[in-house]
Amino acid sequence: MKKNDEHDAYSVATVLINQLHTLPDAKPKDNHWTLSQLVNRRDTLAEDGVRIRNTLHQCVSSVYPSYKKYFCKIDTKTALYFWQTYPSPEHLKDKTAEELYEEFRTVTANVRLSKAELVLDCVQNDGNTIREYQETRDFITQSLVNDLKHQHLAMTQTEAEIEKMLTTFNHQLTTLPGVGTAVASKLITEIGDISRFKNADKLAAFAGVSPKSFSSGGKGHDESNKQGNRKLHGLFYFLAVGMVCVHKNGKPYHPIFHEYFLRKIREGKTKTQAIFCIMRRLVNIVYGMMKNGTAYRPYQSQ
Repeated sequence: MKKNDEHDAYSVATVLINQLHTLPDAKPKDNHWTLSQLVNRRDTLAEDGVRIRNTLHQCVSSVYPSYKKYFCKIDTKTALYFWQTYPSPEHLKDKTAEELYEEFRTVTANVRLSKAELVLDCVQNDGNTIREYQETRDFITQSLVNDLKHQHLAMTQTEAEIEKMLTTFNHQLTTLPGVGTAVASKLITEIGDISRFKNADKLAAFAGVSPKSFSSGGKGHDESNKQGNRKLHGLFYFLAVGMVCVHKNGKPYHPIFHEYFLRKIREGKTKTQAIFCIMRRLVNIVYGMMKNGTAYRPYQSQ
């Protein structure tokens, strides 16, 4: 449990000196390394997208205070066209609803005249929002739109490459409920070659899902494991929470896992403990699917 840089360096050096001949080759396979780089690229693009959208919101909301009434998202195709073409209300001078509607139709077919009318009405009700140095402000808005378009394109291309790379693995993780391309690629990236884990218990310990035991003289207790791969731990937690979610009508998305969750609650476990039980079960499922290259098969009670 001792954790500091000096102790870490001493421990690594001791293992290398005494056990080098027993250590496995840590060089990753080419497909694992390539996929990990793609996942890192996707995460970076996602962070860039959040940063750009937040900055664009700051610029747009100052001149279009009520823009959320007609654009629910700031980065839809129609919204991006509008910000780039009309970065401030002065560019809408003498623009009619019919003309704006025809422009919107060139961007997306799923638009109505009422959308253009709503835009112009809101702009008029906002009053005078022009600020000093508005021309420079407009340049910033248009530049952010260009950055966001590039981010969208790069994200689409990166996700396509991730899907292509997933075909090089003998895994069918996307058949597991709640696991799409993004989650499957992250699981493979964090787990690596599944053959380096002898069993699911080893994978659970690596992910920090299995409890840590503290005992002395035959007595002790278990505590939640704060060690392990925290990114992998977060993925299993995200999946476990999704397994117990229910529809608005009260019907569970995944009845098998939801019933397992309720059974653990009836046994006296807290909701947090029941979630960890689901995480542990998911580790077993993911391990078996990756080890054997099989698809997910829901458990059928006899």
